[in-house]
Amino acid sequence: MMRVKNIFVRVFAVVLALGTWQAASAAFKSDLILVSPVNVLMRLTTIWTEEGFFSTLLSSFSHITTGFFAGLLSGAVLAVAAGRFKAIEILLRPYMTVIKSVPVASFIIVAIMVFSSVYLSIFISFLMSLPVVYTNLLAGIKNTDKKMTEMADIFGLSWQKRFLYIILPGLRPYILSACSLSVGLAWKSGVAAELIGIPAGSVGEALYYTKVYFDSVDLFAWTVIIVAVSLIFEKLITLLIKMAFAALERKK
Repeated sequence: MMRVKNIFVRVFAVVLALGTWQAASAAFKSDLILVSPVNVLMRLTTIWTEEGFFSTLLSSFSHITTGFFAGLLSGAVLAVAAGRFKAIEILLRPYMTVIKSVPVASFIIVAIMVFSSVYLSIFISFLMSLPVVYTNLLAGIKNTDKKMTEMADIFGLSWQKRFLYIILPGLRPYILSACSLSVGLAWKSGVAAELIGIPAGSVGEALYYTKVYFDSVDLFAWTVIIVAVSLIFEKLITLLIKMAFAALERKK
């Protein structure tokens, strides 16, 4: 019963948001200022049939997800190293602070001077994902159950076994949180990088041309597509992580 109620509330929230959007669009009386959800939905039924749509989406998807996975792997390795050795945490602290504090636009502009625009979204997605993963996993490592670590000390477990059987299972919520936050950030920053760098055949290039031609309908349609792909990718990553931890539990 509670599950049905939650579904109803979520559907109602979506319908209410769309209704508010439609009312605001009708008030402005101009698609150039605020396009209606009806027109966006109609555009979504045709945009995927255009030549180059799937290649454009695939190009941006491959670049952004590559950057995300690079950030995920690097952040995890650095967090484990920082959790094991305090000196590494101290050495990494200023870099992580700078990455989290400096506006992404600044990194994009600097990166354009160094990288080809083709690889720009990979680097920016990596850079924005890295501190999120690192910070979350390091917090998880530091919050490991003290009683479990004391027991490991008594039995003389190696650090590798402690990580596999004590630390890693406790990291599950931190990994899920890190992925949930960094996936959305990777997509937002990656598309922003493409919008500035304008690599050929990218979603960023498609968004750039909506600005050039004042095409609000396509702007909103591409935005909906980006959000949808990002959410689907996030759910897929979350599912794979849960499956991996379930397999780890069965092996114990």
